[in-house]
Amino acid sequence: MKFQSTERYIAAPDLQVAVNAAVTLGRPLLIKGEPGTGKTELAHQVAASFGTELIEWHVKSTTRAQQGLYEYDAVSRLRDSQLGDARVHEVRNYIRKGKLWQAFEADHRAVLLIDEVDKADIEFPNDLLQELDKMEFHVYETGETIRAKQRPVVIITSNNEKDLPDAFLRRCFFHYIRFPDEQTLRAIIGVHFPEIREQLLSAALTEFFEIRDTPGLKKKPSTSEVLDWLKLILAEDLSPEDLQRSPGHLLPKLHGALLKNEQDVQLFERLAFLSRGQR
Repeated sequence: MKFQSTERYIAAPDLQVAVNAAVTLGRPLLIKGEPGTGKTELAHQVAASFGTELIEWHVKSTTRAQQGLYEYDAVSRLRDSQLGDARVHEVRNYIRKGKLWQAFEADHRAVLLIDEVDKADIEFPNDLLQELDKMEFHVYETGETIRAKQRPVVIITSNNEKDLPDAFLRRCFFHYIRFPDEQTLRAIIGVHFPEIREQLLSAALTEFFEIRDTPGLKKKPSTSEVLDWLKLILAEDLSPEDLQRSPGHLLPKLHGALLKNEQDVQLFERLAFLSRGQR
């Protein structure tokens, strides 16, 4: 099983190496990078590349590690006992399998995505150490041990909202997805917009990188945002000349696709004001 770029996803060579190294080592692949650089989509494309099932566990602030293993529905069992339901005599009827359990029992080697692990409590990663290391866990209500039929490919994403524990990091293969250079970005755009005219693409990328490199931006526009911007440009049938910004009006066309907070919009408005004052 070797991961490479797919028809719908351009993976840089170092990212391909990271995925394949994690698979070879049998370690979870911890992926970090700016929002919008394709961390979550990577798991989809790895599953597609390997021709296997993708099991997604999207982590929230309230998510507990136990939910990834299983949950015991004691309330439903109590209710059924009061109603005289015969199901109450079998505790397995009240065990809900979590995403790790689903990945462990898959007939073929699955890809397990643990998305945005840093959203949960700081203890969340530590609570999964043994299960991800040994690929097994114990179900106390039934007394059984669940072992992985085949070690799943585990991809864990993080937006760097909080530091992850050292013990957890030690068990992962780490990769940071850098923002793509212009050549790679062109290849990514070519996958999504194969018919885009070269003159328009060059003008758009010139504007995009100037915007992205503007000092003081709170949130730099990402890959997903430049794709949204280009989609709008094509839908509006704008020309390369339409994208050029005048000194007195430095906000880019359709800037809502690129600038995602009022501070960055105000930054460009201030730059335009200063530019007018210098004329």
